[in-house]
Amino acid sequence: MKQPASTRQASRLLSFLTAVVAVALAGCAAPQATSLTHEQPFEQAVAEATDGLVSQTQKLPAFLAKVESKIAKRAVVLDPMLDAGSGQQTIATELFEKRVTERLTTKFDQFEVLPFQSSSLSKAQYLLTGTMTRAPRTSGKGSAINLNLALTDLRSGNVVAQSSAIARDQGLDHNPLPYYRDSPVVVKDKVIEGYVRTTTTTPGQRGDAFYLERVAAATVINEATDLYNSGRYQDALGRYRSALATPAGEQLRVLNGIYLSNVKLGRQTEAEQAFARVVAMGIAYNELGVKFLFNPGSTEFWSDSKISGAYGMWLRQIARESSAAKTCMDIVGHTSRTGSDQVNDSLSLQRASYIRQRLSSEVPELAARTKAVGMGSRENIVGSGTDNAVDALDRRVGFKIVACP
Repeated sequence: MKQPASTRQASRLLSFLTAVVAVALAGCAAPQATSLTHEQPFEQAVAEATDGLVSQTQKLPAFLAKVESKIAKRAVVLDPMLDAGSGQQTIATELFEKRVTERLTTKFDQFEVLPFQSSSLSKAQYLLTGTMTRAPRTSGKGSAINLNLALTDLRSGNVVAQSSAIARDQGLDHNPLPYYRDSPVVVKDKVIEGYVRTTTTTPGQRGDAFYLERVAAATVINEATDLYNSGRYQDALGRYRSALATPAGEQLRVLNGIYLSNVKLGRQTEAEQAFARVVAMGIAYNELGVKFLFNPGSTEFWSDSKISGAYGMWLRQIARESSAAKTCMDIVGHTSRTGSDQVNDSLSLQRASYIRQRLSSEVPELAARTKAVGMGSRENIVGSGTDNAVDALDRRVGFKIVACP
């Protein structure tokens, strides 16, 4: 159906005004990032970080402010927020993005937050990203959380606003969402690292190209992960496969999602094939972190077979893929920060040695191409010391590819 002339004229005027603002902004000095360095309650820190982000988009010359007032709402898509250290989505990061979204849509009329879907990318002007990072508190005991937000122009790839604040870590639930809780591996790959870098990029600079080139695929991955988190495993598997079929879809999050969905559906053969691909990608990236959980203070795998039942298959595939790639690697044991450094160093080395022995029993040639290393708690990813699902990644065994002697 043909649009009325008045509608077409309004649309052309809107496009023209948007272009005028974009060109003018390109010639203006980039705004200064907002950095709030005093520790605040979580809700207040989120509100001030959000307000600081928006204030940077409003610093226009007077004539441009009048022009922009005639432009329709600026559409924003929000790529789900992450814990920067682990790359995971948690209950706390969900709360963070909920509060930011509420603040944007209720206090600032000029913004409209669209669903993180592929159809929204062509309509939106900005991409919003956010991270939480555990940090030492500036005073007293406990910990604090660094909050970072960034708005990136989807067309230019430039970060147009960035803000940060420090929140008290009181009453926040850092348990990972089901996909990350169930994941056998650390899923912080190059895409996640690019997301984190983009969120701390100075206004006026380009966001991480590797991440931004994969945003379209990320929308499909997010849909699949939402389905997995809600227990719709068959639908999740279909969406992960759809993501894998996209040009930028071969990502660790996707292969891991295919593995997890097949496990939930009881498809053990397909799950093992998917895990083999996860391992192969980890080897290609030169590092693979696997969550082997042990009984406290021992080198015995966790007694609950619901948790440790797949470990034999994991070891088999790690051994096979390592052998096929002809790699040499350090097998690095890690512990949470509970306990003394001496005990943790010894325990992490014993566990790495046990994994090395199990791999060598699968593929004897790996005995000469592997070395056990104990790192104790010196390379914690989470660092909470809670010894539960929150810091499960700290009790991992890593496989670091090294040069062969």
